[in-house]
Amino acid sequence: MPNLTEPKLIAGNANRTLALAVARRMSMHRGMSVGLVDARVERFNDGEIFVEVFENVRGEDMFVIQSTSNPANDNLMELLIMSDALRRSSAARITAVIPYFGYARQDRRTKARTPISAKLVSNLIVEAGIERILTMDLHATQIQGFFDIPVDNLYASPVFALDVMHQFRGRMDDIMVVSPDVGGVARARDLAQRIGAPLAIVDKRREKAGEVAEMTVIGDVTGRTCLIVDDIVDSAGTLCKAAEVLTENGAKEVHSYITHGVLSGPAVERVEKSVMKSLVITDTIEATASVRAAPNIRVVPTAPIFAQAILNTWSGTSVSSLFDHETLTPIYEGMYSAA
Repeated sequence: MPNLTEPKLIAGNANRTLALAVARRMSMHRGMSVGLVDARVERFNDGEIFVEVFENVRGEDMFVIQSTSNPANDNLMELLIMSDALRRSSAARITAVIPYFGYARQDRRTKARTPISAKLVSNLIVEAGIERILTMDLHATQIQGFFDIPVDNLYASPVFALDVMHQFRGRMDDIMVVSPDVGGVARARDLAQRIGAPLAIVDKRREKAGEVAEMTVIGDVTGRTCLIVDDIVDSAGTLCKAAEVLTENGAKEVHSYITHGVLSGPAVERVEKSVMKSLVITDTIEATASVRAAPNIRVVPTAPIFAQAILNTWSGTSVSSLFDHETLTPIYEGMYSAA
């Protein structure tokens, strides 16, 4: 069925900067002004969230841009309430654009009498009237199966591949991609294959949750420029320790490419004091002032890929075409030149 209307964007308070950047990119692609739907998302004195949409959205294809990052519960409730408001206003379709999907680390029962919170959140999202999900680098890809609606999970690795080939031009032969644990090998291997680099693994063994007892490097990193690849950096303790272990094993430099910069507590200070030359994150979570000020933390934009994914979803064309970094090169419009 052909689309008779333009896609419309609405955003909560989680990451307004990214939402505005997506709108700007879509304006460039469409050759017309694409803005955020005029709405207010605010809190009453008791903390209750209230949403009011000031524009007519009847019959419109709506895209709600809202990461469920810190504060996760507030941002999740904003998403649900915005969706309910749009559904009751007769929007034709509601797609939730969730760059960072909170609660994704609670995707299974780790011990007796614990919840599977990611499944609960997926139920809430569907019940709120959302008909499609667009997200990036789910912590566990099987979360897509928790939903009874389509879920498009974009990958940061094509964007990272462009960045690596630009930043390390002329030094690609020295690059080695490193997975910080055995569970992340598939993600690290994906980037390694894209840039034609070998792969190493840091095997970590825990005595108890939250504490790393021992780390062993699997692979020869001597004289290599190591790129640690992961989906989430939270407290950064394990990441900084892995960088130290790689350096002790002969790595020339250590850099990290992490999709979601949660960076809670002392994380930024740890990264600044670590042996890592740089930590590269995306803007799926809005950067705090301390993150922006950190000399060895760099943020790469995701607005181009999300804008194109929204347009592809709206027009009924392939989203999986954006999994290829060669496809993304023209979308990023000279931001990264070929290596």
